[in-house]
Amino acid sequence: MSMLSILRRNWALRVSVVLNICVLLYVCAHFGSSGPWIEEPPTNWAAPLQSETFGAVDLVNGTQKGATSSAVPAIKDASNKSARDNTTSPARTRLLTTRPTTNEAKADNKNGDGPEHRHNQTTKSGLPVVQSAMSLNEAVQCNEKSLEPRRAQRGDYWVLYNYVPMSIAVRCWESVTYTTHADYTFLDNLEPLLERWRAPISIAMHAPGTDFAATLDAIKYSRNCGSSLVSQLVTFHVFFSSKHVPKMVPPTEKVMSDSYNCTLGPPWVNVTLSKMYKNEKKLLYPVNVGRNIARESAPTFYVLASDIELYPNPDLPAKFLEMIRKRDQPALYKPNPKVFVLSIFEVDEKSQPPNNKTHLAQMLKAGTAIPFHKKLCSGCHNVPRSKEWQEAAETEDLHVFHVGKRTGSFVHWEPIFIGSNNDPLYDERLSWEGKSDKMTQGYALCVLDYDFLILDNAFLVHRPGIKIFKKDVHREMLTAKTNALIRKIIVPELKILYGTRKGCAV
Repeated sequence: MSMLSILRRNWALRVSVVLNICVLLYVCAHFGSSGPWIEEPPTNWAAPLQSETFGAVDLVNGTQKGATSSAVPAIKDASNKSARDNTTSPARTRLLTTRPTTNEAKADNKNGDGPEHRHNQTTKSGLPVVQSAMSLNEAVQCNEKSLEPRRAQRGDYWVLYNYVPMSIAVRCWESVTYTTHADYTFLDNLEPLLERWRAPISIAMHAPGTDFAATLDAIKYSRNCGSSLVSQLVTFHVFFSSKHVPKMVPPTEKVMSDSYNCTLGPPWVNVTLSKMYKNEKKLLYPVNVGRNIARESAPTFYVLASDIELYPNPDLPAKFLEMIRKRDQPALYKPNPKVFVLSIFEVDEKSQPPNNKTHLAQMLKAGTAIPFHKKLCSGCHNVPRSKEWQEAAETEDLHVFHVGKRTGSFVHWEPIFIGSNNDPLYDERLSWEGKSDKMTQGYALCVLDYDFLILDNAFLVHRPGIKIFKKDVHREMLTAKTNALIRKIIVPELKILYGTRKGCAV
């Protein structure tokens, strides 16, 4: 072998060694900078988790504080999405990469951000596991409503919708609105009602003729001289017959900016009822017009359509919405349309309404509380399995105690319930004086095969004072006319519009 061949061979060997060393150095450098190989999670798991607070309202300071936080998936309804995007507060993001420490987990749970509220958790391997928890704004699909004042005709009535709106903004999914009606002499119920409800109230005020000025004074007094909850949470609508229009209707801005001399006291004190415009003109009280105005104007999806003298047990809105969010009860999955019924009671005039079911049960045993209208019309508000309901022990959360129907011995039942504006409205031809004002709605609910989900720890209590029967010849005459109207005109209409079902009756 020639010397030239040997030199070429040695040169090639040296080049090969150098190349191998370079490759080895490159590999070592890659491992040194990147660490051990890690299996990347799927892209959708690695994306930041969006969270929103659906909070309780700090009613003392008039601010909103986050009560619960949960992962929010994409909203399925595009029409709802745009409304929510325009009204919700900025979402905060958080990327879960490791299991939190014990102290972190406790802090998260206090903030409503713990594992039971998340869609995603991490495992020991560092990979998240999808959970089935549902956020409240996913559970309650709804559209936002405007609280802008507007004026419109409704049949024979002029209505000032949102005439004096509440100051706190509430999204349609994050609360329950108590909807009711009254004339100004009933506004003494507003503060005790708010102290227990502490959520939005939509109230329609009947104010014909000169009653309008007194109604404005009562609204101003309630907002300026009473609890701050009134201005924060109550929206006042005002309505009157087109035949009894007041002489002047100031704009909303003036009503809200006007001060009131609180030393004058409440305008509803020492009122001579016979001197009220409504009574001087012998007008009937259009109870169902007020009910429908207040209900349709509520800012939230869920509404409790009730009477202003009926006070709910405290914390009801929050507990109800938590039950809806969890959706862990079979009755909530049944395909029938459904409403959530509250049992109703009365207490004697020397007693205060009970704050919880345990206290209520004690008062029932002592005789200081009785079922609602027991001495007037016991069948009208006799709730299915009421005895068992009263004997059942109170629990922390809210549950469906029993699913009832408006048939059989409950065919004339007039339940008060949490529902929505998807439910049938009240017939506006019926008055308070003529009675049976909720019966036609009850018939429609029955024909539509509604489930009446009776809640175990939710109830209403009438303002103190047991009602007893008092003979009223004039009202008896109006009742007879109302019954004829229902039988001859309204029921045939209902049968055409809703159909019939065996066991259903007005």
